[in-house]
Amino acid sequence: MEHLSTVIAIPIFLIFIVIEFFATRKKHPEYYRLNDTITNLNIGVSHLLFKLLTTGLLLSAYVFVMEKFAVLHLHGITAYIVVLILFDFCFYWAHRFGHEINLFWGAHVVHHQSEEYNLSVALRQSWIHSFLAFIFFLPIAFLGVDVLTLGICASINSFYQFWIHTKAVHRMPEWFEYIFNTPSHHRVHHGVNPKYIDKNHGGMFIIWDRLFGTFQAEEEAPTYGITTPLKSWNPAWANIEYYVMLVKKAKPYSFADKLKLIFAKPGWQPNAFGGQLVIPAVDKSTPKYDANASSKNLNLYVLAQFVCIIIGLSAYLLYYEHLSIFYKIVFFSILMLSTVICSAILEQKNWVKYVEYIRLSIAAIALNTMYYINHNGWFYIVFIISCVLTAYFLTWFTLNINKRFIFKIK
Repeated sequence: MEHLSTVIAIPIFLIFIVIEFFATRKKHPEYYRLNDTITNLNIGVSHLLFKLLTTGLLLSAYVFVMEKFAVLHLHGITAYIVVLILFDFCFYWAHRFGHEINLFWGAHVVHHQSEEYNLSVALRQSWIHSFLAFIFFLPIAFLGVDVLTLGICASINSFYQFWIHTKAVHRMPEWFEYIFNTPSHHRVHHGVNPKYIDKNHGGMFIIWDRLFGTFQAEEEAPTYGITTPLKSWNPAWANIEYYVMLVKKAKPYSFADKLKLIFAKPGWQPNAFGGQLVIPAVDKSTPKYDANASSKNLNLYVLAQFVCIIIGLSAYLLYYEHLSIFYKIVFFSILMLSTVICSAILEQKNWVKYVEYIRLSIAAIALNTMYYINHNGWFYIVFIISCVLTAYFLTWFTLNINKRFIFKIK
């Protein structure tokens, strides 16, 4: 059921992103950049793929606690009202600690790496943050709330947070701004301006920030991103870069300081190494990372591959339960590699000239063998379509990577 709801949600989110793009591109064409947007969405794709690996385990843990230790048994409309509020309260603390503890920030930082602020940023989520943050939501199990109710309330919370990732909405009515999280409040949360760092952690409600001293109203326009820009479109690197940095940083530290670093605030250092780093002032003269493919034709190729990734992801989620373990691993790997290939083309990596041929070939072989084994009646149709598409993409990629064009986009 969860897989089906995700499949339904994907086109809805993409439609709203397209609407925002066309609604703002005349007055604010800078709101969207293809390279940044594709990266946000591909990181969202990899997030969903990794979420498949952990959802069953987390739900099993929740059900175990609920069945063994529940002190109440809430149901009906009461359960929904209580859980909607309580879930957001738990979200506030999970989100706040996600900014204040290195272990959690290493995962959550992925959501903040984009230097733009638009609806696509809402889908830019970490591989493991949901897994790490789960412990903060486990107390809901003590209320005896069933998994379906919890899932619906969690989905409402997530859907709500999608629309606040926009610069197209300036302010909501004053009463609304006081109670609920809004685009204005959440723009502050994504700002790297020193006064905006670690503020406005609420999901649906901003009242938690007002109660616990982390509220900051939007004043000057925020500068978005993180204090040390990622400077990469690679979804895999985006998810591991901070942890790699922590490992390198910890090498000269004592064993005790190595352990402390894991749970310390981002920017922490032992006093012998200079102590807590000061949040730098915003330097608006620093250009944004903006690596692009070697031609507009290849940018279009990346966009076409992203469309294929979304179709493949939707099919993978929809039929996940029916796939053998072998094909679950194979298609997981192909989709993950596809997101990395998009980044490599945008960053003009030399190795992509060879790996893209391997990816397209493996994808075609895997799809056809699966249909031959499991859906023989559709095999010839799938075989013909996949061969035509593969040949088309191989030709398109080969000509453009070598700067030879059937037609050239100016």
